[in-house]
Amino acid sequence: MLTLLAKLFHALNSDSSIRQIALAIALGFIVGLSPILTLHNIILLFFVLIIRVHLGSFILSVGFFSGLSYLLSPVIVQVGESILTQPGLTDFFTALYQFSLFKLAHWHHTYILGAFVLGTALCAPIYFVSKFIIEKYRVHIMTFFEKFRIVKALKASKFYGLYTSFSGESSLTKGGL
Repeated sequence: MLTLLAKLFHALNSDSSIRQIALAIALGFIVGLSPILTLHNIILLFFVLIIRVHLGSFILSVGFFSGLSYLLSPVIVQVGESILTQPGLTDFFTALYQFSLFKLAHWHHTYILGAFVLGTALCAPIYFVSKFIIEKYRVHIMTFFEKFRIVKALKASKFYGLYTSFSGESSLTKGGL
């Protein structure tokens, strides 16, 4: 867990794309809200492995948002229950349940449907909020810490040069701790 956290700070401080990190956090939100072995989560995991997102940020956000889902479970169940009990939608979900694929999706469970709907509805706002936070972090906090003499001394040391050569990240010397 500490290695993933270190990789996240490494990504935040390096020249990694802000969009890749923010997208990883937003997709981790969808996966983290519902149980891991659901059909939409398996599809999202394959999608994450195909596109370019920061995997360390994705794994950390899945862990964080799955912990947060315990606090949000009453809201998630209420959203799923309100969707499943809508008068016009009950016939729709009954018709969908006749197909095997939708039986595998488990959208007849209030928690899984509520987590999927809440996750997809809040995915875009979480993307933009995390993108904004990462941009502000890089502009204010990272530049604040780079002004310290101890950080400049560490970057000038031979140990830091060896670290960057072994980690394979020479871009770290340009923009990060």
